[in-house]
Amino acid sequence: PGYVPNVKMRLIRELKDKADVLLCIYAGDIERKKIRADFGITYDSDALKLIDDLRDGDIDVLGVVITRFEQQPAALLFKNKLERRNILVFTHRYTKGYPTDVELIVSDEGYGANEYIETDKPLVIVTGPGPGSGKMATCLSQLYHDYKRGIKSGYAKFETFPIWNLPLKHPVNVAYEAATADIRDFNLIDPFHLEAYGESAVNYNRDAEVFPVLKRILEKITGGNSFYKSPTDMGVNRARFGIIDDEVTQEAAKLEIIRRYFRYRCEYAMGFSDRDTVQRVELFLKDFNLSPEDRRVVQPAREAALDARERNKGNEGIYCGAAIELTDGNIITGSNSPLMHAASSVVIHAIKHIAGIPEKIKLLPPYITDSVKNLKTEILNEKSVSLDLE
Repeated sequence: PGYVPNVKMRLIRELKDKADVLLCIYAGDIERKKIRADFGITYDSDALKLIDDLRDGDIDVLGVVITRFEQQPAALLFKNKLERRNILVFTHRYTKGYPTDVELIVSDEGYGANEYIETDKPLVIVTGPGPGSGKMATCLSQLYHDYKRGIKSGYAKFETFPIWNLPLKHPVNVAYEAATADIRDFNLIDPFHLEAYGESAVNYNRDAEVFPVLKRILEKITGGNSFYKSPTDMGVNRARFGIIDDEVTQEAAKLEIIRRYFRYRCEYAMGFSDRDTVQRVELFLKDFNLSPEDRRVVQPAREAALDARERNKGNEGIYCGAAIELTDGNIITGSNSPLMHAASSVVIHAIKHIAGIPEKIKLLPPYITDSVKNLKTEILNEKSVSLDLE
């Protein structure tokens, strides 16, 4: 509650007169069609959405960097799509020598092999969908080229999760671990921050693991001492100060862990995720004594599926239920049928409930559904008529 998924967009809008914007996306995420959980769209679609959103705010994207690019077919298609929209595209390959050989990394064969991206404004915002998109490598590559040109630039991260000044096992920080279970992220107390300042700060494994190398890279690039004493120093994060009701926030974070559990179960069934990821999130549920049914819509959805089975209302022997909780606290359910998916059914029922439309009145009269059926079966040659939300 209170968290705005598009918060980075608002920040960029406020800085638009001072900043150029670069967008990073990992070629592997394009190839495997990774989905952004909060918007339910693939990372490449999210990149296009972000570009459109920025343009709506009168902010132009300087270019898109496809990182760890190895001529992947889907990444090539995405590159072509961007270029035909007159968007500059840069491709960065895996950095030679990374992460151990600093001499090779900070050389013309390492960061120097990447094309330098010319910028005009004093601030360069490097953003991108999800973790592991190559934002840090792009920043360091630019830093290398800047210093070769006599430009003394710096580097900092706008970091949302984990929240450094919340407890390590706070549900919000554990929800971050659940969100990144597929890439095996885990939170820890930043050992470098503890040593430098005598204060505990929460960070995550990738930042802590890479910091000694990153510090040496920065010192090699700049020829002086590192800007930072710890990975926590590198991050700008004020999220903790926005929490005005910790009890409500904790409860919402626990529900988010359950939601992630269901998402990974679905991805596992579709072959996108592995069993270890599902089991890891199951452990988070046990840590807080949670069960899937603690999310209010779960049991009604299951009951809707059972009811559909009893009434033989499914589709080709498959019985699905869906439930949605409205802002007034009412839970609306729906089930699948030959005409529509369970999710489509529940949306129709929710609209009727909100608008006060009697149950017997059909929002989609037969002449409309018959037309759609004809389109799908006779023209598009699809076997199934069932309507989904897309």
